[in-house]
Amino acid sequence: MRAAAALLAAVLALGAALPRPGLLPHGPARGDARLRPGDDESSPGLLLRRALRLYGRAARRLYVGTNGVISSQDFPRETQYVDDDFPTDFPVIAPFLADLDTSGDRGNIYYRQDDSRDVLEQALGYIQAGFPRSAATFVPTNAFIATWEEVGAYQELSQDTEPSTKLNTFQAVIAYNHEDTYSIFLYPEGGLQFLGTRPKESYNVQLELPARVGFSWGDSDDPKRDGLFHSLASSERALRGLERESNTGIPGVWVFHVGSTEHVEPGGGQGAAPAVPQSPPEPPNPGTASYPHRASSHTAMAQRPSHGGPVLLGFVPARRDTQEPRGDGGTGQSFSANPSSYSSGQHGVGVEEDVHFNPDVFTYSAASRETCAQHHGQCSPHAFCTDYAAGFCCHCRASFYGNGRQCLPEGAVHRLNGKVSGSLRVGRASVRFQDMDLHAYIVGSDGRAYTAISGVPQPAARALLPLLPLGGLFAWLFALEEPGSENGFSITGAEFTQNLEVVFYPGGETVQVTQTAEGLGPDNYLSLRTHIQGEVPFLPENVTVHITPYEELYSYSSSAVTSSGHREYVVAAGTANQTLSYRLRQNITVAGCPHARPPARQRLSVARAFALFDSHEHVLRYALAARIGPAPDDAENPGASPCHDGSHACEAPARCQPGVGTEYTCECPAGYRGDGRGCRDVDECSEGLSQCGPFSVCLNEPGSYRCECRGGYQPAGDGQACVPLAPPSDPCEAGRHRCAPGDRARCLSRGDGHATCECLPGYTGDGIHCSDVDECAESPCHPAAICYNTPGSFSCRCRPGYAGDGFQCTYAAEGNPQRLTPCQHERMYPREVPPLGDGHVPQCDEQGRYRPLQCHSSSGHCWCVDAAGQEIAGTRTAPGTTPPRCGSPAESIQQLTPCEHARMYPREVPPGPSPVGDGHVPQCDEQGRYRPLQCHSSSGHCWCVDAAGQEIAGTRTAPGTTPPRCGSPEPTERPPSMCERWRQSLLEHYGGSPRGDQYVPQCEPSGDFAPLQCHGDSGYCWCVEQSGREIPGTRSEPGTTPPCLPSVAPPSVRPEPRPDVSPPASGTFLLYAQGQQIGYLPLNGTRLHKEAAKTLLSLHGSIVVGIDYDCRDRMIYWTDVAGRSISRAGLEPGSEPETIISSAGLISPEGLAVDHLRRAVFWTDSGLDRIERARLDGSERRVLFDSDLVNPRAIAVDPVRGNLYWTDWNREAPKIETSTVNGANRRVLVHTDIGLPNGLTFDPFSKLLCWADAGTKHLECTFPDGTGRRVIQSNLNYPFSIVSYANHFYHTDWRRDGVIAVNKETGSFTDEYLPEQRSHLYGITAVYPYCPGARK
Repeated sequence: MRAAAALLAAVLALGAALPRPGLLPHGPARGDARLRPGDDESSPGLLLRRALRLYGRAARRLYVGTNGVISSQDFPRETQYVDDDFPTDFPVIAPFLADLDTSGDRGNIYYRQDDSRDVLEQALGYIQAGFPRSAATFVPTNAFIATWEEVGAYQELSQDTEPSTKLNTFQAVIAYNHEDTYSIFLYPEGGLQFLGTRPKESYNVQLELPARVGFSWGDSDDPKRDGLFHSLASSERALRGLERESNTGIPGVWVFHVGSTEHVEPGGGQGAAPAVPQSPPEPPNPGTASYPHRASSHTAMAQRPSHGGPVLLGFVPARRDTQEPRGDGGTGQSFSANPSSYSSGQHGVGVEEDVHFNPDVFTYSAASRETCAQHHGQCSPHAFCTDYAAGFCCHCRASFYGNGRQCLPEGAVHRLNGKVSGSLRVGRASVRFQDMDLHAYIVGSDGRAYTAISGVPQPAARALLPLLPLGGLFAWLFALEEPGSENGFSITGAEFTQNLEVVFYPGGETVQVTQTAEGLGPDNYLSLRTHIQGEVPFLPENVTVHITPYEELYSYSSSAVTSSGHREYVVAAGTANQTLSYRLRQNITVAGCPHARPPARQRLSVARAFALFDSHEHVLRYALAARIGPAPDDAENPGASPCHDGSHACEAPARCQPGVGTEYTCECPAGYRGDGRGCRDVDECSEGLSQCGPFSVCLNEPGSYRCECRGGYQPAGDGQACVPLAPPSDPCEAGRHRCAPGDRARCLSRGDGHATCECLPGYTGDGIHCSDVDECAESPCHPAAICYNTPGSFSCRCRPGYAGDGFQCTYAAEGNPQRLTPCQHERMYPREVPPLGDGHVPQCDEQGRYRPLQCHSSSGHCWCVDAAGQEIAGTRTAPGTTPPRCGSPAESIQQLTPCEHARMYPREVPPGPSPVGDGHVPQCDEQGRYRPLQCHSSSGHCWCVDAAGQEIAGTRTAPGTTPPRCGSPEPTERPPSMCERWRQSLLEHYGGSPRGDQYVPQCEPSGDFAPLQCHGDSGYCWCVEQSGREIPGTRSEPGTTPPCLPSVAPPSVRPEPRPDVSPPASGTFLLYAQGQQIGYLPLNGTRLHKEAAKTLLSLHGSIVVGIDYDCRDRMIYWTDVAGRSISRAGLEPGSEPETIISSAGLISPEGLAVDHLRRAVFWTDSGLDRIERARLDGSERRVLFDSDLVNPRAIAVDPVRGNLYWTDWNREAPKIETSTVNGANRRVLVHTDIGLPNGLTFDPFSKLLCWADAGTKHLECTFPDGTGRRVIQSNLNYPFSIVSYANHFYHTDWRRDGVIAVNKETGSFTDEYLPEQRSHLYGITAVYPYCPGARK
């Protein structure tokens, strides 16, 4: 252990990140196996020397995959998991699950099992750093190590693209003994140079799916465990922190307990060494603080949370009307499905629990007719059980109080323990805190409650002083009861959830608090978890907060308790006092007895209330004394000021300042001027009021300004001045590198203060260790020369009797060198002839050419050869028989047709539904062309071929059956058909040689789609209509082929719409783009009517991205990145697509928006970095913007007000901009706290601009002027496009490959639709039966 401890000490001393030596030793020198290079490779199952416990199951073999995963089962095809979110169908340990590729010498993947002492000690050191108590006695006996070294992301290369130089290095270690198992993920400094990979077949739509890091149980025989998974990181923000954050206190080292059946337990929860900040570091921002935020682990419903943070549920709802929780995207979560409420064996949306969501609690079920005899054990030992007609209830005995499930002795002293976590914005500072200790002391005899919260960092702790409701919950729970009244604990017991919203005045800051009671622990201690999220006013140092006594009314129902009101507090600093206030609303979810009758209303009277922050002990304290009694019939909460209830007349951004009673005044905030009724922004930049220093640019913002440094400068410490950028030193020039000596390696500076090492030509290694390459082993010299190996090089010298440079040697006859022909050379240096084992010396003619007939001198075999001396297939004769008749070798290879050449050099039969493995010699006609009917001489299979000899899908017949009827393969002069155009387009996209997992349509010689279509070599086949559209229900599994009829049918009795157009029904519906088709999804109210979904338009050869609808002419418009065009089609039967903007001047048209009032269409082009507009017929086209755009994508229009909005997901500076529809008044609306704003929509009814961000995973809205920004949902998967309708948003998702519905008011996920045919969905729009918001 001394060596491991020394290593850990060295790593901790560095502090910033894990150095490469922090990885466990690996590579060929340690006996590692190397995974075969490629895009989707997997190792053979490595039989473990000792079985390990993984997720509660015994694993005896482990597999390593290219894509950053380890499994106890062999991997499926990567298309079944690489782009999808957790859970997976198979068990997974994923240190970096993404579409990786080691082709072309882009890295190595090593793996081995090890039981050496140094490896086990190093692994144990990391484990005990994360689990100092529970792993104190753990001793590993075996380890499995997998290392991905300098691996690249999969990349579709073309002629004008270069391979990416960004490469990743990471390691996964599984350490175990016969009882338990731990997993370690290691990310060295600089090891993660890319964070995601681009999906295959995304064409030139620039998208990158972040990698996933975590664990998945996979499918099992136990339905309770189907769908379980634990996610450490799945967003760029979390992935970026893997190198410098930790759950062990060692940067870049993450440890997990994975031997348990129920859940993965992350390290860091048992008093480990202080962890570095787990919240990914933000850009430098004056006044911004960052604090520790540890990873947490949960299981939903099956197990109560134990480490704080949001809960992510991984399930498929059995009922679509079940409200699904959501959340704020914590760093690490474990998830489990509830077997009683949700179906198993399927994959559902992983959605995190919102801090406002009330989780399921126990409720009494009348339908189940449960009785005390069956369930009396659910009552407290200090309670009795009563049967009712529809169920049972528990009631506390005399001298105890509670809800019957939990009972406490009356008048006793009680204690509460808990954890407080959250994220707060205090002024300009963002503060995060995780698992701060909360302790409460209750004196039940007189209703006193003392609360202490320790460790909350400044300035958040001081700013929380006015938030008395944090301790006020305990005052209500344990208030002194007046006769006939009940305090909170008598109704809720020890299992409830309180949701509290507080709005501060005059600033309008809003904070949400969720407090969840998790039952009684030992010694009747109540366990509580608190989460705080939002914004609170900043309070300076050395202030005190005084809170006046108050009364509060509580309203009760069988399942909830609610209250609301407003409070005033006084902030005192010396002799100066300021009275401020806040409004609060709270909802407490209870699991009460349905047969009990709680009071309708009660009044809580708080006689004394104190709030204090102890700066020496860093403890926030609240103290309250309360009693609860009946509320008089006429009792009401005190009247609210107009500033509090929103009835004031102040116009934003003016602030309402409360006065006496209902009086108030309007005041303009800092950065604005006016009388309060109307405030105008002060332009500090133009008026010279800014404090920006030299070398900076002042940029005005509403109510403020900001300073940006010019190129080559960076912000100074004060956030206003700019200082020159210090160029990074060159480690190569300074000699600060680990490269091998200069005669074996060279140092290459990367320009960022780091260097890479590269072995010189003639040496091999990693640049740090370089060894000489023995070039002579590859026989580089002429056969008549001798090779001499030297350090880093070699030399060739011709043998005696030959002249030349060693690479070319000629025979010197009597001093006159002459060049040998190949035949003469081979006579001097005979080669092996397959299949004979002894050497054959060829016979040459007088000119040194190969004689047409060759015979083996010892075996007696004879055969014919061509001019190159290669044996002509089918000409070999046996010993003792007549030799073959051979012509001139030059003539034998002249003027051969492809069929004749294939006869001479047989090839393998291309795989079909029933592939034949042995060689096939094709049959040619008199002109040397392929005969239409081909039959295999030995197997008996027959099939039809086209003019190029390629098998026509669906024509192969089995041995003994009637051969197919094949027509003439001769080509005809006709324009290419739709099938042929689509086939050619895809072949060009695939670079001319598609992989086995890529689909290429099969066409008939006539150009029609072949009735049978198969997907590459996957074995999946289906039947198609004449248009190429798949016939539902015909798709077959590998090994079987569906019977498909010819697609050309006799004409119908009456005309029908063309097959590409399927007209929709009336009413409101959604249209979505799915690659080569546009789908139709009707709405039933706001619910997705999934049973009526269908394909509206089939557009073969297209990739539809942007889509919008013209409500006046009932036409849909779309962009096509494959055809580089913009088209439209009517929704009437028989309508045909019409191209309005051709490929001229378009590269990658993506977002599209229609202005039905101005009869105009707008679009973004991410290839040209432009925003353009045109008339709806494509005329009057003009460029609106072609500057300051990097990756424009989504675009939306407000026709009534004439405004245009678009997103630019430039990774360096993403933004949302606006202008008029004519291109005037361009300005930036949103540029902070956004990542990849893919989707954008303008709601004509609420007048809100909303966007879906695949980087932050947020769905947010703002007013058209950029004010009033708020988060609707904070845990999206990977949205692409979004549209608003009624009280819902609908967005397409690249993780789910479906349409997801989100409620606007609650932010909850309410429904989803997953098309039967799985592929990425792009744009989405809503089609109304009328035009919204039109002018009269």
